[in-house]
This record gives sequence, C-alpha cells and structure tokens, in this order.
Amino acid sequence: MGQFTMKTSVLVLVLVLVLGTGVPGAVGETHSVKYFQTASSGVSNFPEYVSVGLIDDVQMFHYDSKTKRAEPKQDWMDKVTAEDPEYWTRLTRINVGNQEWYKFSMETLKKRFNQSEGVHVVQRLSGCEWDDETGEVTGFEQHGYNGEDFIVLDLKTETWIAPSPQAVITKHRWDHDRAEMEYNKHYLTQECPEWGRKYLEYGRSSLLRT
Repeated sequence: MGQFTMKTSVLVLVLVLVLGTGVPGAVGETHSVKYFQTASSGVSNFPEYVSVGLIDDVQMFHYDSKTKRAEPKQDWMDKVTAEDPEYWTRLTRINVGNQEWYKFSMETLKKRFNQSEGVHVVQRLSGCEWDDETGEVTGFEQHGYNGEDFIVLDLKTETWIAPSPQAVITKHRWDHDRAEMEYNKHYLTQECPEWGRKYLEYGRSSLLRT
C-alpha cells in the first residue's frame, strides 16, 4: 500500500462521491475491501464528515454528517440484514462516534501544524486485499492530512510509520498501544476478508460477472 498515497485516496473519494455507485466490471481472483473516512473544515456545501465502503471498488454504503445515517448504495446490500439485523444501526453508531473523533483530531492537527483558518482535510483509508487462490491477505491503514501522508500502519513490523515530523508523537503513542495493534491486525487480516467474502456473495450476480 506504500504507493497508494493520500493524494490518490482524495481522488478516489471524489470519484466515488461523484459517480455514486461505481461500475461493476470483470473481477479476477484478487479482491479488496476499502473504507474511506474524510473529515473537513472550511469546505462550503460539503459534509464535515463522510464515510464510504467499497468492495472491489464498487461502493457498498455511504454515511455523512448531514444525514447521520449509514445507507446502502447497492440493492444487494439489503441482504446483510437477513444475517445481521443490527448491521445498519451498528454502522451508523460507529460513524457517529468516528465523526466526533475526527472533529477532535482535526483541531489537534491544526494546532500541531500551527494552522487555523482555511480548508483542511483529514482522511483515513483502511481495509484489506486477499487472493482467493493463495489465501494471502494484506491489511492496510493509513491516515492523511491535507492531501499528504500523515501516518501509515506497517503490519509486518506491527509499527506505525511517520512520514511527517508532526506525526512522530502519534507514532510513539500508537506503537505503545499493543492492545490496539493486536485488534487492528486481527480485524484487517481476519474480520475484513471474512466480511469481504460475505459482500461478494450478496452481490455475486453483479460483482462476479465477467
């Protein structure tokens, strides 16, 4: 995931928001789940917080601070409630909490970078990729500020990489939180692909067509 910069993720998120549902296409043996969270300040006519989820680059759900509700973006995502009736309620609750966390993070970063007015954007990209043939799973999580990488998770070493000097204090704090690291590792390498396979099954008729 090193080559996937936050500048790229900004572009991907804009395309998702503009295009809406995405266009299912031919899918090989490698699949992915990606989650984008974006918090912004100083951007007129745009929600302060937006969260989207994608399976094989097709948008599954959307949440923003204006509607305050997680909603499916594909008809087949309604199938998730048959197995998990509280799915949308839980996803909404998670994003309401994330919205507050990002609001706090935005203020912290503006102080750390000695900034105040103007447009500022905080983003997180997380998720996983897996190969159906080999079973290999790659988990990833990275955070960006104003279009630049801020801190990136290295699951191989179970440490955080701080491309920005302002992120060093965050790196040290997160590196020492071993419980959170274990949770991240478990979620990104086990729960994430498990959910991904469920999403593929729900949308099999469109996602897996060749």
